[in-house]
This record gives sequence, C-alpha cells and structure tokens, in this order.
Amino acid sequence: MDDFSRPTYSELVARIEADITAKFPSGSSRLRRMVLIALARVMAGIAHGLYGFIAFAAKQIIPTTANLTYLKLWASFWGVVWKARAKAHGAAVFTGTDGSPIASGTLLQRADGVEFTTDEDGVIAGGTATIAVTASEAGADGNTAAAATLSLVSPIAGVQGTATVGAGTLSGGADDETPESLLTRLLQRVQNPPEGGADHDYERWALERPGVTRAWIYRAWLGAGTVGIAFVYDDRADIIPTEQDVADMQAYLEAPSRGPSTADIIAFAPVPDPIDPDITLTPDTESIRAAVIAELKDFLRRDAKPGGTLRLSRIGEAISIAAGEDYHTLNSPAETITAAAGHMPVLGDVTWGA
Repeated sequence: MDDFSRPTYSELVARIEADITAKFPSGSSRLRRMVLIALARVMAGIAHGLYGFIAFAAKQIIPTTANLTYLKLWASFWGVVWKARAKAHGAAVFTGTDGSPIASGTLLQRADGVEFTTDEDGVIAGGTATIAVTASEAGADGNTAAAATLSLVSPIAGVQGTATVGAGTLSGGADDETPESLLTRLLQRVQNPPEGGADHDYERWALERPGVTRAWIYRAWLGAGTVGIAFVYDDRADIIPTEQDVADMQAYLEAPSRGPSTADIIAFAPVPDPIDPDITLTPDTESIRAAVIAELKDFLRRDAKPGGTLRLSRIGEAISIAAGEDYHTLNSPAETITAAAGHMPVLGDVTWGA
C-alpha cells in the first residue's frame, strides 16, 4: 500500500466544487456570486486543517517521528526519564581573617556574569575556608575550571572580595537533553530489555546522568566481580569527566535501584591522549581550517573510545568531507593510533603544514 498523500488546500477546493457541480448539473452552482462557491472554500479550509491534525497525530504514534512532547510520553512509558537542565556544583576557596563568617546563600559572580551561591555556612580558619557552591541557574554554562575567580557580589567583613574554584572544578552543569539523545536512549531501552546487570544495563544507567553522552563497560576491570564504567561529556569543551563528575556517577550507580549487589562498580574518567594532527590543506583558509577541526571533533565523537583504535583512512575521510576542502596531506600522525586500556584519543593542537 502506498503512503497516504495529504491533499493540498487547492485540491480540496477543486474536489468540493466538483461534488457541488455534480449535485447541480445545470451549472448554476458555479455562478460568481453563488454562496456555494464560498462554502466550498470554507469547507476546504476546515478539511485541510483536519488533514493536518491527522498527519501530525500519525507522527506521534511512532517514537522515531514524534515531537519532543510526545517523545517524552513514550519515554516515560518505558521508564526512560528525560534529562532536564542541571546545575553545576563544587567548592570555592575563600581567604580572609580567621573567624570571619560566610553565610549560606552568599552570592558570587564569574567574570562573564554567571552567578553561584554558597550551600552552607563557613568560617575562615587558617586564612581560608572551602565551601560548597552551586550555580544559581541550571545549564552547562555553570561548569567552571579549577582556580577560576569568583567575585563576591556583596562585600563581607574580614573576607577577600574574590574566591577561587577548588581543585575539583565546578561541574555537573548540563543543558536540556536533545530529542535525538532521548530517542537514542529510548530505542536502547526498547531493543535491549533490562537483564539485571548486562552491559547494556550499565550503559543505560550511566547515560541517565545529565550531560553524559557516551559510556563504555569493562568486565573484570580491576579483577573478578568488578565492572568498570568510563564515560564522557561530548557537549563540553573538555569531554573528560572531573573528579566531582566521577564521584557523582559512582554514587548514582551504587543506588540500590541500579547495579546488582554482587558487582563492584567502578566509575572512572578516561585518560585523555591528545592527537596533534599536522595537515597541509588546499585551499588553506581560516574557514576551511575551522570546518576541518569541526569534522575531526565529530569523527572522534563517533569513533574514539577508551582502548580503541583510530585508522588513518578514517582521519583522512573526516578531513576530506570538511566544507571547502579540495585535497589535503595528512603529515602526521603517520600510523594507526591504538589507545592503551583506559586511555582515550582526544583532539589536541592542529598544525597546518606548508
């Protein structure tokens, strides 16, 4: 059976006019000022709207064509929860005079205006105080590198006007999950039913964390009875999880509702192995260089994994599909890249050869 083709408004007008003419064969129905001609157009508009709703509804009955609202409903039916925006959190180090108090809810601001609040009371002791902080707004913008400066919005007696992000960074911030990501997780759940500790179970649990885009499972990672779970955040500038990310993932996976009690789960961040390609481009312009870098990042997102292998032909293919590239020479790397266990290739510095 062929697919149904939704009629256009003009086609519906023609059909209705033809039906009216068939009922009034004298031709009087087609006189310019006859009300039947106006009614034909009114009815065609109504029918066209109904056809439109039916076409919309037909897409919602299959998850792969549903819009986000109905995709969320499909996902919830299968126990897959849409990952909403999450706030970055971590610790900030304050300096000042011993005994100076810092109240919970103290507001800090990054140089670009992103704000954070302290989660607990603190007191300067030994010249410093390390206090938990959380981004005021949810989203990936709250993720902040270690040693970054945060300024007090309102001064506090005995406390320096700036604090620094602790060694663990501020992490965990994530934007709303995309429909594509939700659909991928839903299909994995439907096509790979839970088995109480199969590899796909661990992968599904890891991908439930906000911002996590890929995960890999390693049986007997640190010996019999252990399961290693590596994961990354492809939508961050630095895809490698921070110490706080790993701690959050570990706590999540150890919840009674997830991993089997007989398994010792070990969440870990892959060790990044930067790849520093040397490429001679023709033509060589800033826009084409940017396109090449974007394609290399996409390639690594598709192919790179801890302990995996990257073929030179695949790297060359990624460069070749960059918009504007005519031809190129990949000067380095000169051989297949094979990562050690727990190590993962990431894009380093690109050099543009002459």
